Amino acid sequence: MMGRLERDQEQLFYSFCLEEVVPDDHQVRAISAVLDLSWVYGELSPHYPALGRPSIDPVLMIRMLILGYAFGLRSERLLCREVRVNLAYRWPRSLASRFERS
Repeated sequence: MMGRLERDQEQLFYSFCLEEVVPDDHQVRAISAVLDLSWVYGELSPHYPALGRPSIDPVLMIRMLILGYAFGLRSERLLCREVRVNLAYRWPRSLASRFERS
């Protein structure tokens, strides 16, 4: 016999704001407050060709590597997995938007 769901599944899906979820005293907020990577694009742009497939955003990569170092994540695979799972690691805007699309 085929079962049918008689009620809505909205309880399985919910939206929230990362700004509200990540505590004010979390280490990602302290790191983000002092980390200014605005210089990266200007410094690295001569090393990227005009043609070809777009690269990973260098600022995103540096932010992820710094988070990995700060939280003792010793491999890039583990770092990528943790960024997908731990919402606090996504708090910096550039990380949140990157992993929402994945």
